[in-house]
Amino acid sequence: MNNYFIFVAVAGIGLLMDQVTKFYIDNNMHLYESFPVIDNLFSITYLRNPGAAFGLFAQSEFRIPFLVGVPLIALFAIIVTVHKLPDNDRTNTTALSFIFAGACGNLIDRIRLGEVIDFLDVYWKKHHWPAFNIADSCICLGVLLYARSNQRKKINKAPIS
Repeated sequence: MNNYFIFVAVAGIGLLMDQVTKFYIDNNMHLYESFPVIDNLFSITYLRNPGAAFGLFAQSEFRIPFLVGVPLIALFAIIVTVHKLPDNDRTNTTALSFIFAGACGNLIDRIRLGEVIDFLDVYWKKHHWPAFNIADSCICLGVLLYARSNQRKKINKAPIS
């Protein structure tokens, strides 16, 4: 299996899952509506984030150009990087596919709505982690997988003393 097949399959599935869940939430819940899935731990809560991670730049006048421009540059860089990977580097291809899917998912929301739909609400009693979505999860998973893969490569190449 070559890198391009893996890239398209993983990125396509991640992007599809993100957009289908956001479409469902947007069409079946009211903004700020919430229902618990696991008491005192996890709820589905419909929110919209006009900023970046954790609401950064939410009130900034340059937020839309910045939050559209940076992902576009990142998407281009990911495509170039995947193209340069060796054919047998499935782990990094998969990792970059997840990051690509997440960046695309949130970029679609920003272009379409000017903000991102979030709905995964993790908390302990009254202490909430900022709400997130499938795209955010894909990005985090991809970054962790990429870092872990490249950490192993660095360790394996370290000279023996």
